Amino acid sequence: MDVKQIFDAEQKKKITREVLEALPEWFEVKESREGYIADSVDKAFFAAIDGERAAGFLYLKETGKDTVELAVMGVLKEYHRNGLGRALFEVAKKNAQKDGYSFMQVKTVKMGMYEDYDRTNRFYQAVGFKELEVFPMLWDEANPCQIYVMSLEN
Repeated sequence: MDVKQIFDAEQKKKITREVLEALPEWFEVKESREGYIADSVDKAFFAAIDGERAAGFLYLKETGKDTVELAVMGVLKEYHRNGLGRALFEVAKKNAQKDGYSFMQVKTVKMGMYEDYDRTNRFYQAVGFKELEVFPMLWDEANPCQIYVMSLEN
């Protein structure tokens, strides 16, 4: 498995579409999914490649001069729980540190709402994110937004 940064806009869109469409539990809303695909082109984008196939990806977006957000991440289900997500995250984290960011944040649905998102929460906690705040109505009442943060400084 090779984790690498992708620079080509069309390749970013292709990988994002293939992975997100294979993960309807997390990305079932077409408008949101299409937004992630369109937004991928100008972001710091990292993919895990298994042979000729993208097994997962994530991309980062700047949210402030010192902060970058893990904007979206997807790993095909057959690759869950084998270290691929962590490997993707570590490469992206090192890149964010190299680019001079002090903090990373990520948003997800609050723990305890849905089993699939509880797994997502546990992953973010396992790689070192800490709870910052829950915004109950940022998205909507059924999906309270949990924000996690981490320091990128040593």
